[in-house]
Amino acid sequence: MKILGLLRHAKSDWGQSDKRDFDRGLNKRGCKGAALIGDHIRDHGVKWDKLIASPAQRVKTTLEEAAIGAEIEWEEALYLASTDTIFDVIHEQGGEADTLLIAGHNPGLGDMLFELVAPANENALFDEAKVKFPTAAFAVFELEIDDWSQLKEGCGTLVHFARPRDLDPELGPEH
Repeated sequence: MKILGLLRHAKSDWGQSDKRDFDRGLNKRGCKGAALIGDHIRDHGVKWDKLIASPAQRVKTTLEEAAIGAEIEWEEALYLASTDTIFDVIHEQGGEADTLLIAGHNPGLGDMLFELVAPANENALFDEAKVKFPTAAFAVFELEIDDWSQLKEGCGTLVHFARPRDLDPELGPEH
């Protein structure tokens, strides 16, 4: 069995219209959410053997604020990656890690829920996560594989899902 974590970047700063998408950072709310989800990830109990992340500024800042403690491998292909690209990165770079955390963007990360979880493995966590995989969402999957090259559609079960708003109601949806 392998464990895969997915972390979406925290809320980005749309007020930075003078910057290209790749260079946008986080807004104040995003920094708070990233720090909060980082505390949660560290407390969750999984020691991440490997962390592969998009090099976009909003992901970098999320990981700085989250301070997860794992060494980061930056992977250009994860910038706005599709599920196929995310699968390819995991196949190629998962290596000997038993626990792998991917940090990146939607829609690819949110779509991974539907790729990894077979209908027979859907549960209450899946039902919650499929509604929306919001900024700074963190999901953990148990995968019925022995090697990352075996990762395929339907091989996982969602065993944990957390959002900043679950940890602090003030970080819930803005109205």
